[in-house]
Amino acid sequence: MRPCRVLIIGGSSNVGKSTLAEFLALQLGWRYQSTDSLARHPGRPWRPKPETVPVHVAEHYLSLSVDELIADVLRHYARLWPTIEAMIAKHATDDSTDCLILEGSALWPETVATLDLDTVAAVWLTASNSFLQARIYAASQFEAAEPRERMMIHKFVERTQRYNDLMLDAVNRLGLVSLNVETIASLDELAEPCLKLLKPQE
Repeated sequence: MRPCRVLIIGGSSNVGKSTLAEFLALQLGWRYQSTDSLARHPGRPWRPKPETVPVHVAEHYLSLSVDELIADVLRHYARLWPTIEAMIAKHATDDSTDCLILEGSALWPETVATLDLDTVAAVWLTASNSFLQARIYAASQFEAAEPRERMMIHKFVERTQRYNDLMLDAVNRLGLVSLNVETIASLDELAEPCLKLLKPQE
């Protein structure tokens, strides 16, 4: 079999996808790409001081319910999939292109599972909802935020947890490869099973 040319890393926001992808890309000398850079969508509703959250981002989180937020982001990912699929296919089949590590929440299990390319490997990073909440609160400095900012961050947490529940259900139902980041002590330890995925299977 041909060696793997594309590694897909999916998972919820703040689970550690970009950290792992950048680490692996550096080790392997592969190209790193995040799906976040492919199309705009209201992202994290916090910014490092003295920056402020853009008005359209604030309105997005403050005006929509959690049900509406999750439906909206999943629609965005569905619209983005043809672009993602074309990118994966190009790097998986064209030996003149760089090998690719692609990460992002837009890598939805049910759509990735439709790929029929033997040079593509995929893994989803998983964690409990409480773990994700703690990471988001730390990253956003939730305790120091103003009440309005806290409301936006809390909505983002709820949307992330809803996504996480749906993603975990799909990963388990489809029997896809996953790694629980809460049970892995170091980045090297997290990278090891990913590197094994890249070896040709008998």
